[in-house]
Amino acid sequence: MKRAFVRKAVQFVIGIGLAVFLLWWGLPRIAHTTWTDVWHTLSGLQASTVVGLTVLMISGLWLVTFLYTGSLKGLTHLKAMIVNACGSSIGNLLPGGGAAGVVVTYHQLRSWGFLRRDISTMVIVTGVWNVLARVVLPVVGILAIVIGIGQLNPVVAQAAIIGALIGLAVIVAFWGVLASEDFAHKLGRQSTRLWRRIRGKKAGDTDFEKTLVGMRHDIIEIVRYGWLEMTYGLVGFFGVYYILFWFCLNSMGVQMPFAYMFGAYTVGRLLTAVGITPGGLGVTEAGTAAVLVGWGADPTQATAGVVLFSLYTHFFEVPLGVLGWALWWASPKRIPADAAYDEDGDEAADPVDASVGGRGPEGRGRPGPEPL
Repeated sequence: MKRAFVRKAVQFVIGIGLAVFLLWWGLPRIAHTTWTDVWHTLSGLQASTVVGLTVLMISGLWLVTFLYTGSLKGLTHLKAMIVNACGSSIGNLLPGGGAAGVVVTYHQLRSWGFLRRDISTMVIVTGVWNVLARVVLPVVGILAIVIGIGQLNPVVAQAAIIGALIGLAVIVAFWGVLASEDFAHKLGRQSTRLWRRIRGKKAGDTDFEKTLVGMRHDIIEIVRYGWLEMTYGLVGFFGVYYILFWFCLNSMGVQMPFAYMFGAYTVGRLLTAVGITPGGLGVTEAGTAAVLVGWGADPTQATAGVVLFSLYTHFFEVPLGVLGWALWWASPKRIPADAAYDEDGDEAADPVDASVGGRGPEGRGRPGPEPL
């Protein structure tokens, strides 16, 4: 336990240090500007613009709650907003914080009475939908540039292709599991072997085959009834955040064709997945600014717009997470219907566990989670 804490602390310090270095030293040099000029440009921001950008940010975060409510029956939009805010704040503070965000989501939903298997299924389905979105974004970005401009930056093309191929592999595996139980068995066995080879003794008795096959029917049920709501939530979220991105840059004086703007936006969304810093902080800003400047944007204005967008999508989500934690702490809690299984510490601590049938006979007829 102590060793794990020390490792996390070291990762946090290194991740934050690297993010600060990339932002403070790397960003202005990559964009060919100075922080003095950037701050001077940002100081001209009007209060009405700040309010409008804040409304856009909150609207985007509200839309993404449809991803959660569509994948977990009984979850309200307010609770989904709390879960998203808390998970995002953790992800924005820790390198590779997505895993920590999943643990936070798991424990919060458990405290509201949701079953372990339902939460695990939700985590998998929402993860795949996020991958779907990140596959579609670069493809649309490439099309927008090719159609609107007729030429494509090789670096942007390479990043988009790599992201698309990785996402495509995940999607093929996901739909293969849904379409064929035999495929689910084979993928689970191969994944278990690979995991045990990587982790060695630390892998324990992990059995992905059992997990995949056991959750397959639950995943099919969620996709069948919630795919439209989940898709609406993600499309709306990324759409509103593109508008936020455009207004941030426009308010700093950057005027560029839609194809360039959207291309830079997709690059930034791809780079947020880089896990060496919290939420890709520093990497995302440097990459996005470099693309914009390379396409002819004023270095100082482009950097100021990217920094402003980062303030809304990264830093401002942290205080929202604090508010989310406060609302969760004050919310009524409920003992889950499968709480008897929590006596097994290993099983209870696993946020993606499928050994208990959440929608099986033991879950029917029992009271659901209370609304917030």
